[in-house]
Amino acid sequence: MIIEEEKKLEIVDDNQNSENTSTSDFKTIPNTMLSHSHCIKIVCAFIIIFLILMLIILGVFTFYNYKNKSIISNGIYINSVDVSHLTKEDAKQKLENYYNEQFANDITLAHNDYTTYIKTSEINLSVDIDSAVNYAFSFGKDSNIFKDNFQIFSAMINGVNIMPTVSYDEKTLNDILNTAASELPDAVVQSGYYMENNNLIITKGSDGVVIDVASTSEKIKQKLSNLTNLNEPIEIDTISKSPDKIDLDKIYGEIHKDAKDAYFTTEPHVVYPSEDGLDFKMSLDEAKKLLETSEKECTIPLKVVHPNVTTNMIGDEAFPDLLATFSTKYATSNKDRTTNLRLAANKINGYVLLPGETFSYNSVVGERTISAGYKEASIYENGEVVQGLGGGICQISTTLFNAALFSNLEIVELYNHQFVPSYVTAGRDATVVYGVKDFKFKNTRNYAIKITCSVEKGRATFNIKGLKQDNEYDVDVYANITSKTSSYIKSTTYRRLKQNGKTVKTEKIMNATYKTH
Repeated sequence: MIIEEEKKLEIVDDNQNSENTSTSDFKTIPNTMLSHSHCIKIVCAFIIIFLILMLIILGVFTFYNYKNKSIISNGIYINSVDVSHLTKEDAKQKLENYYNEQFANDITLAHNDYTTYIKTSEINLSVDIDSAVNYAFSFGKDSNIFKDNFQIFSAMINGVNIMPTVSYDEKTLNDILNTAASELPDAVVQSGYYMENNNLIITKGSDGVVIDVASTSEKIKQKLSNLTNLNEPIEIDTISKSPDKIDLDKIYGEIHKDAKDAYFTTEPHVVYPSEDGLDFKMSLDEAKKLLETSEKECTIPLKVVHPNVTTNMIGDEAFPDLLATFSTKYATSNKDRTTNLRLAANKINGYVLLPGETFSYNSVVGERTISAGYKEASIYENGEVVQGLGGGICQISTTLFNAALFSNLEIVELYNHQFVPSYVTAGRDATVVYGVKDFKFKNTRNYAIKITCSVEKGRATFNIKGLKQDNEYDVDVYANITSKTSSYIKSTTYRRLKQNGKTVKTEKIMNATYKTH
C-alpha cells in the first residue's frame, strides 16, 4: 500500500509537474514575441545607420570631386602616362615632354645584317594631345552625380588608360620603304640601260627580294600606335622577286628620236630650231637577237640622224632687221694671220642663237690646232708679243663683242688683252684662250638672232640680225680712260640706252687694265 500510496503520490507529483510546465510555457510566449520585435528594430536601425553613412560618404565623395573639378581625376592615364590630379595645362606639358622624348628616337628597320632608320620628322609623326587631355579632364564630369561618381570610383580602383590619336604621312612612309627596297643587300636587281659613246648599253638584272610594303607598314603602324620603344628594330618583311623582263621595244621607243628640220613663221615671228635624231645602227630584230645571246650586258651601237635643215641654215628672211654691225681692220699682207681670222669667222658665220641661249666663242670656234688649219701668228704671252698657233683670232672675238654690245645683248664672260690691241681702243676688246678664257654673251631678246660675218679686203665685219621690238633702244657704247701711267692704262666701258633721244639706262660693262709697251 505504501507502495501504492507512494505510487499515487508520484502520480500526483507528475501531474503537478505537468501543470507547472503548461503554466510555464504559457508565460514565455509573450517574451519570445517581444524578442523578435526587438531584433527587427535593431536591424532597421543598422540599415538606417548604413544608409546614413553611405549618404555621408557619397556626399563627401561628391564634395571632394566637386572641389577637384579643375583637375583630372585620380587613376587617369594617357598612353600609360599618369595625368591624375593635373590641370589641363600641366597634363599637356607633361605629355609634350614625354612625346618629344619619344620622337627623338628613330624608327629602326632591320633585315638580316641590314639596318636602316626613319626619322619621325620625315613622316610628320604627330599626336593629338589636346583631344586626349580634354577627354581625360572631362572624365567623371558628366553632370550626372551617380554616373560621375561611379566613373571616378571605377578609375580609382581599376585605372583608365586613354590612347591618343597618332597620325603620320602614310604615303611618305611607303615611299621611304620603296626606296629602302633597293638598298637591301639581297635586293632584286632590275635590268636597266644607259647610253655611252654612241652606244646603248643594257644591263641584265638578277633575282632577289623586295620589301613587302603593306606588311612592313602595318608593323610600323602598330609600333606607332603606342609610341613605346620606337628604337627597337622592326623586322622588314620581304618578298622574293625576279627582275622584270627586258622590253626592247619599249626601250627603243624611249630612245628613238626622229630628226626635226628647222623652220620659222612670220605670224607670229618664231624660229623653230632643228633637232638631231637618234636610232639603232642595226634593225630592231637584230638587236633582239643580240640581247638574247648576251649574258650580263648587251651593247647596241647607235647612230645620230641629222636633219636636212639645221637651225643655222635658216635664211636671212627669218631675220628681217639688222640690229647691229661692227668692223675692225686687219693687214692683208699677213697671210697666216688672215687665215686664222677666216677660219674662226667661218665657224661663227650663220650661227643662230635662240632667246635665252648663251653663245660661247670657244665652244663654237673650237680648239685652235694645226689639224684645223690654224697658222702661227703674233699673240700676247707673259707680257710679250710672240708667235703662237691661231694668232689673231682675238680680233674676231673683239669684233663680235662690239656687235653684241650694240645689239643690247647681255655680256656673260669677258676678258681684256694684256696690251691695248691695234684694231680697237682701250676697253673695247675681248681676248680668248681656249680652255682658259672665253667670251660669252646671252640672247636676252624675245626673238632669235643670227650672226653673219666676213673677213675680206682688210676688214672683219660682224652683223647681228633679228627682229626689232616695239621698245627698241638706241645703243651708244663708249670707254673712258680712268688713269694712265708709264706702266699701265686703266679704262671703264659703258653702254648707254636711249629712247626718243633721252637716256633710259647707263650700265658699266667692264673695268680693264692694260700694260704699256
